[in-house]
Amino acid sequence: MSEEPPDEFLNIRGLALANAGLDCSNAAVLQQQTLRQPVSFAGIGLHSGNRVNMTFLPAPADSGVRFRRIDLDGKPEIEARVENVSATNRSTSLFKGNAKIHTVEHVLAAFAGRGIDNAIVELDSNEPPIADGSAREYVKMIQSAGVVQQGVQREVYKVHTPIELEMGETTMAIFPHEKFKISCTSSDKKGRFSQFYSVELSPETWERDLAHARTFCFYEEIEFLIKSGLIKGGSLENAVVIREDAILTTEPLRYPDEFVRHKMLDIVGDLSLIGRPITGHIIAVKPSHAANCELARQITLQMRKPLVAAQTFAPPPVAEQKNESIPMPAREAWDAAVAAVTLDISQVMKLLPHRYPFLMIDRVTEINGDKVVAIKNVTINEPYFQGHFPNHPIMPGVLQLEAIAQAAGILTMRRAENFGKLAYFMSAESVKWRKPVKPGDTLVINVQLTKARGKIGKAKGVCTVNGETVSEADVTFMLVDA
Repeated sequence: MSEEPPDEFLNIRGLALANAGLDCSNAAVLQQQTLRQPVSFAGIGLHSGNRVNMTFLPAPADSGVRFRRIDLDGKPEIEARVENVSATNRSTSLFKGNAKIHTVEHVLAAFAGRGIDNAIVELDSNEPPIADGSAREYVKMIQSAGVVQQGVQREVYKVHTPIELEMGETTMAIFPHEKFKISCTSSDKKGRFSQFYSVELSPETWERDLAHARTFCFYEEIEFLIKSGLIKGGSLENAVVIREDAILTTEPLRYPDEFVRHKMLDIVGDLSLIGRPITGHIIAVKPSHAANCELARQITLQMRKPLVAAQTFAPPPVAEQKNESIPMPAREAWDAAVAAVTLDISQVMKLLPHRYPFLMIDRVTEINGDKVVAIKNVTINEPYFQGHFPNHPIMPGVLQLEAIAQAAGILTMRRAENFGKLAYFMSAESVKWRKPVKPGDTLVINVQLTKARGKIGKAKGVCTVNGETVSEADVTFMLVDA
């Protein structure tokens, strides 16, 4: 099962489409599982280079997988859910409150591959130890700890409608299937080392066919990664490096098609952020963490739709701490906006309460974890140009500041717990206006969420026109009930 020609891949995709109506009712229903006892491991974080002590702990049924930062005050925990994904550049990172965890996908893949539903991962740093760049060491930890069933039924979600998405060079889809199957093609931008592999996942095939595949990178990427503050702990001990046609590694390849298998390992880990096992056939071409997590969001949205439909015909639920009903059609529209990685104006208006003449976002072109890129098309028809200034129209700097705050609000309102809330602009620091913005300009608003603790959030924003910075600021806002 090494490389297959492109038409073979198309045949598999066509078969998945043909099976879209397949009855999944025979999918095995098992009990939830956790670890029998704690188990620990120490090593180096791939990107941080920090020394890390990590412990896997048993967890109660229905609690899911959680990461616990024991090096931070209060030992905060982050649930391994797609709602908590903060970044997907080269790895998957989780964010909640003042805690972040980077490079979680290999640990999550080990749990998902072995069928561990509930566990706590304790860390004294901001990412797990990378070990040898695969999930091998984590599999050994699970074997050492042992696995126990918890007497509570595991709820498997059966994908019932195909989902397809494209992100740059990446194409991903999932189709109904009686088991969990992945068919994947990987290749770099130059078409080197193109590989194809397909497998139905079970604890046995996971450990035998995917768990030992190591992370890899291309030699020409290393300088960029180092300058970006990444792979501080990287070495040939924990990654395979490809230089032109040569493969640099401390041992022979573990599989003839190790690269595509590692991509599939990442898919298993990232899709576990759905929070429950799934059945379906995933077709992936040049997958990435960003696309994996977006597919997880889309599957999560599909999971919610039957619940929304059922609630539409039921008595309206009572909102927490209020005697008000939550309008379910509004919640469904909000869920759709939350799941998207780009937003048109109608979706922007689902997340923001602002309206003419104070809505400063026309479109969102990118959402990636705790970062957002938004667009404001500045036209001569803006009402403020009547007085600012009649003979020399310039967009007020305070409205650029407001655009930054609104973009930050979009990031915040995407979190599930913030449905029905408003983000109030509280303060701005380090504000700088560098160049005038005139009619005809396209204002690009780049915002990164830097802090979110309780009801208070902070973000850094930079506005540009034609690639040149025109304004920047650090903003603080507060969430309140609408």
